[in-house]
Amino acid sequence: MSETIKLSRVDTAFEQLSYPIARDDAAAEYAETTVTFADGEANLGELISETHSETLRSSEELSEEFYNVLPVEALGEPGQSEGDA
Repeated sequence: MSETIKLSRVDTAFEQLSYPIARDDAAAEYAETTVTFADGEANLGELISETHSETLRSSEELSEEFYNVLPVEALGEPGQSEGDA
């Protein structure tokens, strides 16, 4: 069954997994989940499969690696920076 979750709810979803977990197993867990973000959507399982570590030791580690593979449009308007004023 496919599911759609907002980017702001991804960390909560990651807390539901049992750790440590292999990256491929985490990706398979979310293979039918779409994550929606600021400008579009993507398959959550595919994004997890692009993370660096073979084994994820915690939901925090998975979250950190997940946010590193997000496309730039996922987090807001391109070129937007709160530090530039």
